Amino acid sequence: MASRVAFGAAGVALAAAAWAALDPARGGLAVLLAGFAVLVAGGAALESGTESVKDLALISTVAGVAAASRVLFVAIPGVQPVTVIVVVAGAALGARRGFAVGALAALASNFFLGQGVWTPWQMLAWGACGVAGAAAAPLLRRRIALALLTFVLGLGFSAFLDVWEWYAFFPHTGAAFTLQMSRGFPFDLAHAIGNVLLSFAIGPELRRVLERYERRTRVEIVYAGAS
Repeated sequence: MASRVAFGAAGVALAAAAWAALDPARGGLAVLLAGFAVLVAGGAALESGTESVKDLALISTVAGVAAASRVLFVAIPGVQPVTVIVVVAGAALGARRGFAVGALAALASNFFLGQGVWTPWQMLAWGACGVAGAAAAPLLRRRIALALLTFVLGLGFSAFLDVWEWYAFFPHTGAAFTLQMSRGFPFDLAHAIGNVLLSFAIGPELRRVLERYERRTRVEIVYAGAS
């Protein structure tokens, strides 16, 4: 059932993307629909897994910590601890759980910072950071590798949201695009630099904690299945 939902949502996302390309005047609505469809597909993929109650509790806890960190750092423009936490979660817990942590962290933190049409795109972007962390997991044992990846993802996350905002709300001209990207660059750079500092400060330690818990959970699941 979950696989059918994911397949259907992916079809809706493709159709909405085609709508956005063919009708730029209504592109904002089309890409919003595409964003929701991709989130539904990701949620369906997560639902098809075999996570235990403890595993789901871990996802919720890490997402809650990430959301709280975002709220606590809101006074520092551009700094987003969520990115580092989500990348580490993806490296330690895998792609599906990393995606879930990122998406839930964005949703939960926006209950304090403000929900809006940007929420699905933040959920997608931070979910993608979790997937990237899982894909690069073997390389992220060292602080330098983690710092480099989170620096790039910080710029990419912010640029992705800047491009979406330009497409949804501004004239589709080169001048408007340049203005949008240049206006957001100081905050994008602050995000990336903040990621580097946080990666050096807490990255490997956080990964070891999450991996230790993940191993304990996996052993409990295997033991229960054997009994």
